Amino acid sequence: MINFFKKNKTQQGYVTLELLFYIAFFVILSLVVINTMITMTRSFKETTIEAQWLQSGSIMERISREIRTAYDINSISANDLKLNTQNNVGIIKTVEFLLSGSNVQLIENNILTGNLNTPNIAITGLTFTQITTSQGKAVKVFLTVKSVNDVSGVTQNFYDTIVLRGIY
Repeated sequence: MINFFKKNKTQQGYVTLELLFYIAFFVILSLVVINTMITMTRSFKETTIEAQWLQSGSIMERISREIRTAYDINSISANDLKLNTQNNVGIIKTVEFLLSGSNVQLIENNILTGNLNTPNIAITGLTFTQITTSQGKAVKVFLTVKSVNDVSGVTQNFYDTIVLRGIY
């Protein structure tokens, strides 16, 4: 009678080699998967930060649009700009942009309407400078933003010079 369960020494050597091969294959596959996950996480974080900086551009657009439609500057300081303007039906109002902590606050008719930036965007600098010529008035705006999610502390700068066209 032949014993099927009896293995010779060469068969045991092949089993050991197969086991080592499968362990090595599993380790290499695991390293590839872990590396891919780390790369994807890093890319997602960078994409999120870029999207937040794009959102910051809308802050600058809002400030520029309000300055452009204003007919006069009520008051201006380094971190505060108050404009005299009017709404679509011609009712006179004031619009104010104020840097308060790490937020840009929008104040209309001396009533706080909210922050222009989202909570994941920190405003690290906002500067207003008045330019007056014989032709009219303009405001130079310099805005510096930082993503709260960015541990490296990289900032993004936005700047523009806007002419008050509401006086024309």
